Amino acid sequence: MLKQDDYRQHISANFNNELEGIKNHLLEMGGKVEKQLNEAVAALVARDTGEAETIINRDHEVNQMEMRIDDECATILARRQPAASDLRLVVTAIKVNTDIERIGDEAAKIARQGIRLAEENVSPSNYIEIRHIGAHVATMLRKSLDAFARLDMNLAVEVIKEDDDVDKEYGSAMRSLVTFMMEDQRNIGAILNEMWALRSLERIGDHASNIAEHVVYLVRGLDVRHQDSIEAFIEQAGE
Repeated sequence: MLKQDDYRQHISANFNNELEGIKNHLLEMGGKVEKQLNEAVAALVARDTGEAETIINRDHEVNQMEMRIDDECATILARRQPAASDLRLVVTAIKVNTDIERIGDEAAKIARQGIRLAEENVSPSNYIEIRHIGAHVATMLRKSLDAFARLDMNLAVEVIKEDDDVDKEYGSAMRSLVTFMMEDQRNIGAILNEMWALRSLERIGDHASNIAEHVVYLVRGLDVRHQDSIEAFIEQAGE
């Protein structure tokens, strides 16, 4: 099983620094996106259009970080031609990089829905579903980044399993919002915007789960995508 120290055994100190640099840059980017997510949900609930605009305008910073990390990974692949665990780290970094950037995109979408909801100036649901699922996926994101930082496969598996819970919560929230819509058609505009915000939150949960799946691949070399029982699959593979 892969451990953190396995990336510090190279003869070339520069290679060690390059690998650590990629990992640190990913975690920095993840921290920025996590902050954007929490702030986007808070801005939506508070109808704070100024904060929402700020979040939207900062999305380009995440895009720039994504491109920088992609360039770093491409440089290592070209110059170092890494093998075995080092290659897994670079491949994982490329995939995690994409998922983090997409979470940033979804946070910006939530902020945009927040601006639209502020214009509606009504929420029959009082944003209960958005508050709840927003907190849940934010926790998933934090856990997935921690799992990546510590190469903690058990924590990664925990995140993967939580995605099913988020999907169920999302389905329940959508049914609840449809009920509000049917009760008073004047709420349709506001409810539709809430639904789009919830869709972004559900997608963030998917991306957090993806990051966790990448951690399992990094640590064990196992592709656990599309598995009905993650723990059973890992056990069969020789856990």
